[in-house]
Amino acid sequence: QVQLVESGGGLVQAGGSLRLSCAASGRAFSGNAMAWFRQNPGKEREYVTAITWSGDVTYYADFVKGRFTISRDNAKNTVYLQMNSLKPEDTAVYYCAADRNIITVATPEAAYWGQGAQVTVSS
Repeated sequence: QVQLVESGGGLVQAGGSLRLSCAASGRAFSGNAMAWFRQNPGKEREYVTAITWSGDVTYYADFVKGRFTISRDNAKNTVYLQMNSLKPEDTAVYYCAADRNIITVATPEAAYWGQGAQVTVSS
């Protein structure tokens, strides 16, 4: 079974940058696609971006295109989310997810989830 732990959240001013990390453990991580979601209280968990196991294919939600970049280092069992040009509306708890392919991981029913990292963007 896969365990995912997010880190790197915090408070930044609008226009600033932040990099989140998601460290995975468990042999089931091998071959999994990864994704990032975000969520605010009382709202649905929102898809942000996803990446294949090899890193050769990525997808982004429209609201982060040109600002966020997903990447992974499989030797370190880690996926990253580089967030630039942050806006107050990016404030949320960010979760990483893992599943068997880039389609299944990009849904709220992805197989594995981290506990989340708070990102707060002040105006």
